[in-house]
Amino acid sequence: MKLMVVGGGGREHAIIKKLKQNPNVTRIYALPGNGGIAKDAMCIPIGAKDIDGIVRFAVNNGIDYAVVAPDDPLVLGCVDALEAEGIPCFGPRANAAIIEGSKVFSKNLMKKYGIPTARYEVFTDMEKALAYVKTAPIPTVIKADGLALGKGVIIAGTRGEAEDAIREMMQDHKFGKSGDQVVIEEFLTGPEVSVLAFTDGKTVKPMVSSMDHKRAGDNDTGLNTGGMGTVAPNPYYTPDVADVCMKTIFLPTIAAMNAEGRTFKGCLYFGLMITPDGPKVIEYNCRFGDPETQVVLPLLESDLLTVMQATTNGTLAETEVKFRDAHACCVIMASAGYPVSYGKGYEITMPDDIADSVYVAGAAEKDGRLVTSGGRVLGVTAVADSLSEAIDAAYGKVSRIHFDNQFCRRDIGQRALKAGKEN
Repeated sequence: MKLMVVGGGGREHAIIKKLKQNPNVTRIYALPGNGGIAKDAMCIPIGAKDIDGIVRFAVNNGIDYAVVAPDDPLVLGCVDALEAEGIPCFGPRANAAIIEGSKVFSKNLMKKYGIPTARYEVFTDMEKALAYVKTAPIPTVIKADGLALGKGVIIAGTRGEAEDAIREMMQDHKFGKSGDQVVIEEFLTGPEVSVLAFTDGKTVKPMVSSMDHKRAGDNDTGLNTGGMGTVAPNPYYTPDVADVCMKTIFLPTIAAMNAEGRTFKGCLYFGLMITPDGPKVIEYNCRFGDPETQVVLPLLESDLLTVMQATTNGTLAETEVKFRDAHACCVIMASAGYPVSYGKGYEITMPDDIADSVYVAGAAEKDGRLVTSGGRVLGVTAVADSLSEAIDAAYGKVSRIHFDNQFCRRDIGQRALKAGKEN
């Protein structure tokens, strides 16, 4: 089989490495891929938002199955366009991808169908939004409606911060059209949990839970990033919590989307908060999370391609989705200055014996060398029987990888270790 994976980051590298394990796969193309992915797939310089180019390439090269991984092409209708040419895909169509593409849509969906989430208000008028936060409880959460590279959410600790966030989104257009509407919602408290789930629009099979670390600095300090590391499973996601989530969130979400004529197939990401009042939805994503994928897929024992095809074909109920009873830790190695400004072009060196567990996010090939090209450069993952062993092994691998101006958080997994002891 010839496969095509749309995207070019660490998430896509993790997906490609797992797909390669299927003996029927003869070739994998990555569009556009990156310098590190080039070791595992043939990279084609077609951007993930170039829907016409992607479809043309797939048709001309006889692609048997496509995986559309990032949010932008999903929201733009990449799956619809490929399916129109008879190419089966993993991922939701545009009318279902709106669950991530519009926070206003997703919040209204939850309200309509009684899915637990934070209380909220929607604003299209900046002055009305500013007036609202003068009396809203603080802290409060300000969200741009549309996609914003994971950066369109501001937790405002003061009224001044809330007003600044609203002006940045609605007046300064920091996130473009994504800020034309904003959601202002109550600030929830409790541990956060990420759960990715395979679904064919009828059956939901959750993957191993995970815990993300969004802040750039140790002890959750510094700016929000796309994610500085993850561990799996998340100790706060107990079997009892999982049962509640399935009954009150996962299945009701799939039923709600079906009722709206927006059947969701692919990977649905549930960003959850385990509040004193029970689990609530913080956000949905219409695809694999990054870097959650880098800890979840290494624990998957079932064949990924088989599971993906089952979501496409509607046969997920009869398909085994099995995960290893173990722990995983992923540490992101980034360029100093991320997520604001950072240098590029520094050579990356790593020993061959750990390359299989390194997922390349921001690197390019130059004169036969791998060099940095992004803020988040590598995801370094280890799997072990215990979380402490996985953490130690991941940092052991990190110590063997080198590039100038590198940095990483040194406390990935510590919060989970503490929670595990408390539980």
